[in-house]
Amino acid sequence: MLAAERVALSSNRVMGLFVDTPLGMMRAAFDDFGRLTELEWLGDSLNRGELNETTDATACLQAVLDAYFASRPIGRQVELAPRGTPFQKSVWEAVSAIPPGATATYGEIAVQLRSPKAARAVGLANARNPIAILIPCHRLVGRDGGLRGYAGGLNRKQSLLDLEARG
Repeated sequence: MLAAERVALSSNRVMGLFVDTPLGMMRAAFDDFGRLTELEWLGDSLNRGELNETTDATACLQAVLDAYFASRPIGRQVELAPRGTPFQKSVWEAVSAIPPGATATYGEIAVQLRSPKAARAVGLANARNPIAILIPCHRLVGRDGGLRGYAGGLNRKQSLLDLEARG
C-alpha cells in the first residue's frame, strides 16, 4: 500500500493529499465536490500543511494508485475535474483514450483533433496536464517514437511506460 499524508492546500484547492508512490512523492488536490483537480509529481523538498480528514475521494484515489502501481485492474474511478482551456481539455480527452501499454505521437493526436499542423500546440497542452498518470500524458512520444518532456522527468515517464507494458 502507498503511504499517504493528507494536507490542507490553498482555498481554491479545497483538500489535498500527499501520496508516496514507487516513483516518488505526488500531491493531489480536490475541489469542493471531491473531484480530482491536480495530481502532480513533487521534488525532494515538500511544503506540508495541516492534515485534513480522509474522504471518499481521497480513499478512492489511493485505491486507484495502489492498483495502478501493482499492475492490477483499476476497479474504481476517480472523478476528474482538470482546469484548462477547451483546446487543452480536448487534448487531455484524446490522450486519455490511449490504452495502457500503447503510445501515440503529438502529431497523431493533432490529426485526431482535426488540426494536423497543431502537433506543437498538442505538446504544449499536454505539458499543462494537471493530473499526471490518470490523464496519461506520459503516453505521448515524439514522431520518431522517442521520449519527449515530462513534468515528472523522463526517467519517470519511461518507468510508467515500462510498468504499463508489463501490466
